[in-house]
Amino acid sequence: MSKIAVVFWSGTGNTETMVGAVAEGARGAGAEVEEIQAADFSADALAGFDAVAFGCPAMGDESLEEDEFEPMFEGVEDELSDKKVGLFGSYDWGTGDWMDAWRERTEGDGAEVVDTVIANLEPDDEALEACRALGGALA
Repeated sequence: MSKIAVVFWSGTGNTETMVGAVAEGARGAGAEVEEIQAADFSADALAGFDAVAFGCPAMGDESLEEDEFEPMFEGVEDELSDKKVGLFGSYDWGTGDWMDAWRERTEGDGAEVVDTVIANLEPDDEALEACRALGGALA
């Protein structure tokens, strides 16, 4: 059985709703799942997981949340090589460019990005189904 971390930051609850769907999909595929706030995750913790899903909404000029999520992500990047990773989050404006940049960054770290999911504002049924599929792909 694979062990998956779903690591996230959520300001309005939209990304947190997506966390539940990612975890549901991974559990449905037989994985053991831990949902972890970004402030409680580190490179040391990453070693205990077979795969990780990172969830963060777009902030400001379509960037990752900079007080908790970005510092955590910077801290784990050196350990992402050859790790299965999924990326997800919500946004309110723009076109979702932050997700494309985040995917490129994560692939540049040597991770195998299995999929990305974005939702405009509150995730709809289609986005939640895509999150469940992401969780299943990580498992």
